[in-house]
Amino acid sequence: MPIDNDYFKNRQQQNKGSNNTNNNGDFQPPFETPDIFKNFGKNSGFFTIIIILVIVFALAKPFVIINSGEVGIKVTTGKYETDPLQPGFHIFIPIIQKVITVDTKVRLINYKSNEALSGIDSGIKVNPAINILDARGLPVSIELTVQYRLLPHGAPTTIATWGLSWEDKIVNPVVRDIVRNVVGKYNAEELPTKRNEIATLIENGIRTQIEGLPNKPVAIESVQLREIVLPQKIKDQIERVQIANQEAQRVKYEVQRAKQEAQKKAALAKGEADKARIEAQGRADAVTIEADAQAKANKLIANSLTTNLLRMQQIQVQGKFNEALKVNKDAKIFLTPGGSTPNIWVDTQSKSKQSSIR
Repeated sequence: MPIDNDYFKNRQQQNKGSNNTNNNGDFQPPFETPDIFKNFGKNSGFFTIIIILVIVFALAKPFVIINSGEVGIKVTTGKYETDPLQPGFHIFIPIIQKVITVDTKVRLINYKSNEALSGIDSGIKVNPAINILDARGLPVSIELTVQYRLLPHGAPTTIATWGLSWEDKIVNPVVRDIVRNVVGKYNAEELPTKRNEIATLIENGIRTQIEGLPNKPVAIESVQLREIVLPQKIKDQIERVQIANQEAQRVKYEVQRAKQEAQKKAALAKGEADKARIEAQGRADAVTIEADAQAKANKLIANSLTTNLLRMQQIQVQGKFNEALKVNKDAKIFLTPGGSTPNIWVDTQSKSKQSSIR
């Protein structure tokens, strides 16, 4: 059955006539078209260019943001510019130019044994420990950590000369070469005892050789010698030597202690002997002093006994006896030979009572 199109046309015209006419009967569109779209046909080329530029800018990203601790290297048609881009916002021309961002913060290379190897961090690389033959051909492994950084002012020249893998071309070969040259001069037994000396030689050698390169591309911050891995038989030998040294030190200590005890006893005995000698000497000196004093006193007395003094004392004593005879006429007087002064008087009146005068 054919569709009556006239019916639908009439209905559409009736709807338009009732909804889109004003009071005057003129047709009124449902909304007002903005001016920008009214003139779109005239300026379509301009808008197309703007849209294309926005899309190209968004896809090409002709700008770069350099963070702190980094520098940018602008490459124009394959040529590295010598002045690095400092941290901040920078614009470049896509296709013709590009910017390479390189890290200038402190980086680390850890040289570890195989069982201690782990993943690589953004600023930390892990390499196998450095295997070396000592002066006698025994294998030794050295574990160390190297801290270094790329110098910003020479970064473009460094990257242009060594490439982005500059660490493996500048730092790693020098570290391995210096460590082998230094440690290879020693016997394995000497390494633990000369650890500080070896660490200083390694750090000075690495620093001198790397920082002595043209334009000084890299600065060495520090080199730490962390571990010296010796063969098991060398470890056993060193342990035996240490045990023997400890025993020798113990014996030496005991001998020294016994010697000190003997010296202490000898000192005490000498002190006692010196004390006795000093006391005896003191007593002898006292006797000597007393004898000398007595002799001097006797000498003074003897010198003072003159003839006149003796005669005077004789008279005094005679006077006393005369007084005694007045009381006791029977008293006996004994005189010394030669008519000296009487020295004994006996009272004869009492048999039990006697007196003496000296």
